Amino acid sequence: MARDFVLPAIAADPAAHLVGVHDRDAGALDGLAPAFADLDALLAAPGLDAVYVATPNHAHAPVVRAVAAAGVPVLCEKPIAHDVPAAKEIVAATDGVLAGTAFDQRFHPAHETMAAMIAAGDLGVVTTVRIVYGCWLPGDWTTPTGGTDNWRVDPARAGGGAMIDLAPHGIDLTGRLLGEDLVDLLALTATTVHDYSTDDTAVLAGRTASGTLLTHHVSFSTADPLPRRRLEIVGTRAQLVATDTLGQDPGGTLARIDAVTGTAEPVPFDTTAGPFARQLAAFGAAVRGEAAWPWPLERDLALHTLLLEAACP
Repeated sequence: MARDFVLPAIAADPAAHLVGVHDRDAGALDGLAPAFADLDALLAAPGLDAVYVATPNHAHAPVVRAVAAAGVPVLCEKPIAHDVPAAKEIVAATDGVLAGTAFDQRFHPAHETMAAMIAAGDLGVVTTVRIVYGCWLPGDWTTPTGGTDNWRVDPARAGGGAMIDLAPHGIDLTGRLLGEDLVDLLALTATTVHDYSTDDTAVLAGRTASGTLLTHHVSFSTADPLPRRRLEIVGTRAQLVATDTLGQDPGGTLARIDAVTGTAEPVPFDTTAGPFARQLAAFGAAVRGEAAWPWPLERDLALHTLLLEAACP
């Protein structure tokens, strides 16, 4: 995430520049500069205004705690932590410091367009959100740079498997789209394809306070050539269908299906803007005091707790 998406987003933002990078694994810094072997040295670097944290989940808390102790705003990758106690530790440590969870899907232009249409009442009464978000992640997966440490299927470091890695996006996005969060959540998990000790698929069902329902399928066992990224919002006046908007890249398609005529029409949105670039720009504006960051960590903690208490293996 840091190498392939966040660093390019920083480089493309005229209001930002890279002060430095740090990793406990020196090999991960190959080709990156300026590189700091010590986190404290990075935190003391001149001109540092904010830090983005992209460690494995179990290492979020100590890094965020150090950044917050230095009084530096911090944007931490999702999920907020590998378990609830560590997530609570992060929330407590960042009290008084600007802090956010990096849910990039909030910023995809298609999702922003959908949220505006829902808020304007274009769909009528929204009854259901349906999300499918999958990929293929075998235990012996290697990174694009040749790394072999597939920590996302190590429950000690990730906190789980497909559910904790992919479902936080859908749970957060449901609240972003509807303007209200889930208050009830149930989940079934299974390991049916891959040979590792955590779940490779999960199905979740949720409900908001006003009664809108969520069905959410996440998977590490869906072959990449198959349809695997779909978001539907069902209302009494219309249904929105977004295809291939979930993920790190720009683009995808969005259509509105009229509830009276059944006619499907494309909905325009900016297909060139990536969610990471928009996320970094929004957090940067909050760091500079130009705009508020509207998602407090307390809200992210509540949803994280809801997710981890929902699982039934």
